[in-house]
Amino acid sequence: MDRIVIIGAGQAGFSAASTLRKEGFDGQIDLIGNEKHLPYQRPPLSKKYLLGEMSAERLSFRDDTFFSDQNISLHLGKEVQSIDRVGKKVTFNDGVHLGYDRLILTTGSQARTLPDHMTKDVDPDRVFTIRTLADIDRMQPHFKAGARLLVLGGGYIGLEAAAVARQMGLEVTLVELQERLLARVTSPQTSDYFAWLHKDQGVDLRLGVGLEQLEQEDNAIKAFLGDSRTIICDLIIVGIGGNANIELARKAGLNIDDGIIVNEFGRTSDDNVFAAGDCCLLPYQGHRIRLESVQNAIDQAMIVAKTIMGGSEAYRPNPWFWSDQYDIKLQIAGLFDGYDTIIRRPGKGDRSCSHWYYRKGGLICVESINDPRAYMMGKRWLEKGQTPSPDAIANPDMDLKKIAV
Repeated sequence: MDRIVIIGAGQAGFSAASTLRKEGFDGQIDLIGNEKHLPYQRPPLSKKYLLGEMSAERLSFRDDTFFSDQNISLHLGKEVQSIDRVGKKVTFNDGVHLGYDRLILTTGSQARTLPDHMTKDVDPDRVFTIRTLADIDRMQPHFKAGARLLVLGGGYIGLEAAAVARQMGLEVTLVELQERLLARVTSPQTSDYFAWLHKDQGVDLRLGVGLEQLEQEDNAIKAFLGDSRTIICDLIIVGIGGNANIELARKAGLNIDDGIIVNEFGRTSDDNVFAAGDCCLLPYQGHRIRLESVQNAIDQAMIVAKTIMGGSEAYRPNPWFWSDQYDIKLQIAGLFDGYDTIIRRPGKGDRSCSHWYYRKGGLICVESINDPRAYMMGKRWLEKGQTPSPDAIANPDMDLKKIAV
């Protein structure tokens, strides 16, 4: 095995490349990215970078020296057009070919956009998504105190963008089609908390209503909502989720659904092709899911690299996530799907608490709001397959470390 090609230079691609070297692979590694920047971390984009508290250089995982020292060949600003699985080569848009012995797809996901008919009459330089460094650089000049921002979507991206905008003095209206915020990932109790938080910070929340149409009105944009109301704004952030980048895999004939289907080792339907990160549909507790998180991208890519090097360790996801909004940190371990019992545990501070989710008596998820101790204990129990008593969790006087499991 002489050459491993990795398509996608985000968190998973970087993790795969660096792990291959740590595991002793001494052949050629080619890391291909469609952006011109060195591989960089995305979570700070909608927070510290947008706020101006973090430079573009600090976003990079490592500098040029690291990649040259590790003999990892970077192909930046390059688009792969096709994969030839029989000839074991990839072809760039400029027609150049690159052969491989093993191929790793870490193509990530892309932000969903509004339908063309909604945006065709408005200035495209006033409508933004949040996914890349270029997205934020294009958006930043418009983030000025007093500007009117419309955020579409009440998930993590939309709420984090709204929080930063309020901190920078923008007027913010947030529109969410569901009846509550974070409906896909949290319980009504947590949704209610963050609705209160954003209202308290001056965000105008419009829940249970969708966008119908956008029209240009002089230097502003008029948004028509499904409840017949209108909103006048200067710029729009579209935060309505993302889709896995699976087009290359589809054209190559790999098994796909709403992600690239892989087994517990990250192997696709082709033994020589692996995948990791946001683009994957992976096995989890008897079914397949997509896990869009930094942790999953890193850990799954490490397993892929170790598998290629002869390892036999299966990937067993232990999902965890976080979101920073204003001075509040939400931390989640596990997945709350299918819970039948929820316990609210007060934290030590005025605005801190945790929510503990059980299914058929077993702990499946913990959410902590400015309560890192609850998060760490819950995460540890989940990773060990242990369940604390709901009655003990509900007792705020009971020290978490002293709860028997």
